[in-house]
Amino acid sequence: MGTATYIKDEAEFDQQLGEQGLMVVDCTASWCGPCKLVAPLMDQLAEAYDGRVSVFKLDIDENKPVAKRFGLKSIPAVMYFKQGELTETLVGVKPYETFVASTESLLAD
Repeated sequence: MGTATYIKDEAEFDQQLGEQGLMVVDCTASWCGPCKLVAPLMDQLAEAYDGRVSVFKLDIDENKPVAKRFGLKSIPAVMYFKQGELTETLVGVKPYETFVASTESLLAD
């Protein structure tokens, strides 16, 4: 993969949720300034964990039902899923090491 790819809609989101064992989803929007700071970190994470963790981006403007379903009130928000279950949500701009730590804990459990 190498970079985080966009999920088009809720149906694709649900499909990926069912297929991927470990999944990181960056909830973003084109108008969101802080999201632009997180985006390259997600690509870096996708590269570092290629083959072990699937990293995706989700435009919440185009996927309001997903945002509502998980109670997202602000972005950027990065959701971590294991076997289809939400395990953690990080809201706001964080250092790359924070995303790595959460990813490592996802792998460790």
